[in-house]
Amino acid sequence: MDTCRPKPPLPARPLIGAQEAERLGVLFKSLAHPTRLRLLHALIRARELNVSDLAREVQMTTQAVSNQLQRLAEISVVSSRRDGLQIIYRVIDPCVPVLLERGWCHIDEYDAAAAVESGLL
Repeated sequence: MDTCRPKPPLPARPLIGAQEAERLGVLFKSLAHPTRLRLLHALIRARELNVSDLAREVQMTTQAVSNQLQRLAEISVVSSRRDGLQIIYRVIDPCVPVLLERGWCHIDEYDAAAAVESGLL
């Protein structure tokens, strides 16, 4: 999977418009679901998985996984292909692994700072 295309630094961009903010909100709202985050991480780790393997990986029913994958497909984050009777899913948005990595970085940093503040480190 490629990475996000280079963009100007965030401080150098014009203020985000209302329509862009709305679209970004829809993206973040869709990604904010813990199950979807786990599915995305599993797909990023494996590159591609069929629904049954993905359900087994995250310990959910195939129907529940299919429902969540449909939501991710609606926002063009994942896509599928047919392989015989199986549907294989993969992450197609190269920015999503970066978002997941940055989010994870944030909680790791927050946890480390909290540990220092409480005297655990």
